[in-house]
Amino acid sequence: MLDDIDRRILRHFQSEPSLTMAELAERCRIGQGVCWRRIEKMQAAGVIEGQEAVIDWAALGYAVEVSLRVTLDKTQARAFDDFTAAAREVAEVIEIQTFLGRVDVRLSVLARDMGHYQQVYRDRILTLPHIADIEALMHIARVKRDEVLPI
Repeated sequence: MLDDIDRRILRHFQSEPSLTMAELAERCRIGQGVCWRRIEKMQAAGVIEGQEAVIDWAALGYAVEVSLRVTLDKTQARAFDDFTAAAREVAEVIEIQTFLGRVDVRLSVLARDMGHYQQVYRDRILTLPHIADIEALMHIARVKRDEVLPI
């Protein structure tokens, strides 16, 4: 599906998404029009989903990050759908992942401090539907965060 030029574009685009089209084309040793058309083609194919800003939540005063591993009551037919729909409404939940296995869902929760986390946990998380078990893992340090793949 991808040829060497597409891979070259993706390598440079992943490492420096803020490059202008002209800079990206120059680094890939192709014309700007060719680069633009190939990026559009990869976007249309779903290879490139978009660009996003990476925010340092700690710099904005969010000092507490918790990963919650949730096991749902699977005797309820709509447990996954009801739970994920309700969890999406909690502003402090910044990521929801679903799994096959003992743990069904993982929520990433941000809070300003432990008091704020306690309030969110008691008032918003524990009231989510169909929770059978929940385990909190307090985030200590991010050792690696990299979504760049070797292409």
